[in-house]
Amino acid sequence: MKEIDRKQGVQSESAVLVGVELPDNQAARDNLDELAGLVETAGAEVVGRLTQKRQVPDQTTYLGKGKVEQLELMIRATEADVVIFDNNLSAAQVRNLERELEVKVLDRTEVILDIFSTRARTHEARLAVELAQLEYSLPRLKRMWTHLSRIKAGVGMRGPGEKQLETDRRLVEKRISDLREELGRVQRRKEREVAARSDRMTVSLIGYTNAGKSTLLNKLTGSDVLAEDKLFATLDTRTRRWQLPAWGPVLLSDTVGFIRDLPHSLIASFKATLEEARQADLLLHVADASNPTALEQIKAVYDVLEELGINQKDTILVLNQIDAIAEPGMLDRLKQHYSSAIAVSARTGEGLHSLATAVSTALTHHFLEVDVETDVANGRLLAALAKHGEILSRTYSEDRVSIHCRMPRKSLGPVPPADALIKHRDGHQWLVGSIC
Repeated sequence: MKEIDRKQGVQSESAVLVGVELPDNQAARDNLDELAGLVETAGAEVVGRLTQKRQVPDQTTYLGKGKVEQLELMIRATEADVVIFDNNLSAAQVRNLERELEVKVLDRTEVILDIFSTRARTHEARLAVELAQLEYSLPRLKRMWTHLSRIKAGVGMRGPGEKQLETDRRLVEKRISDLREELGRVQRRKEREVAARSDRMTVSLIGYTNAGKSTLLNKLTGSDVLAEDKLFATLDTRTRRWQLPAWGPVLLSDTVGFIRDLPHSLIASFKATLEEARQADLLLHVADASNPTALEQIKAVYDVLEELGINQKDTILVLNQIDAIAEPGMLDRLKQHYSSAIAVSARTGEGLHSLATAVSTALTHHFLEVDVETDVANGRLLAALAKHGEILSRTYSEDRVSIHCRMPRKSLGPVPPADALIKHRDGHQWLVGSIC
């Protein structure tokens, strides 16, 4: 069996894909198409596929006994190096399958983690990937270190005869603890960085992997960030300036793509990377309208947003790649489910003007027209109003000035200070100190 080069994924290996169709997942064959894309992105060649319908997985090998025998024959016929399941397997199931098949057995999560490890570029992303990999591998150490050789006792050991496996487990647990602590510092720093840009309106691109987010970012902002036709081409957040017509500049961010059954450990590890989306004023959910499983992909993204706790944020669905739709009526069916979605092509530019108009309208909802009354000598406040909002009119009376202006909601606090009063026409009052 060929060795894995961690920098190149599973390059040069040949793989047989396996999918088990359960009552709550009745699209095993379609899912194998996506798994094939993951495997090819990781660098392996798909040489065979096998599916089975079951009410419940076999506790020992996930597949039934007959299917395991069929899989063994397929491995011999194709000379496959590795078997990859679309389903997530337990450590015991992997060990049992490897014992019977005599080849390496991986599951969907391991392939995703492998791709992430080769795609991570920044220090932050590498930390997140390493943490996710270690958390995944911790309960599987017995499989990776099948040796149980005895080592000598020593200072700090629990007693003579401790197994090497137990030593390895303690080392992994210590590394996990260190990574969590370091990622916590990274996340707090990221939160401060994002908060420092609170005076600018921010829009974040989110969506299924390979939906065209990076291409759309390039088209809208004139930038040249990496945009490949590969799964998880983007793992690190990129932020660029987008000049919205009839509005002005906003900050547009690209984020890591989501995928069906994204490992929970990855979601947790990438919280710092997703901070841009958490703090954004508006989300642009980019979906590949040309993909036959677009509806399932859209739902998968909404599921991840709910897990992140940002599913209530203002969101515009963008149906991208309409120039690549091959199936007649596909766009109409998507619009029937999501009537307010904006159809665009990041490649040709079709629909981008409508998208910009929709974004401008959505961002307008984040502003209020308010009346501010203060002392004419309050230069700090007057400068802040001009910086953060749009002054529509001024009225002077002796040593006081009344200003009618348009202000972002996020710049207004709940209580008015003694020297300045801000009122909305519904009678609500805010603290202007938060914008100074």
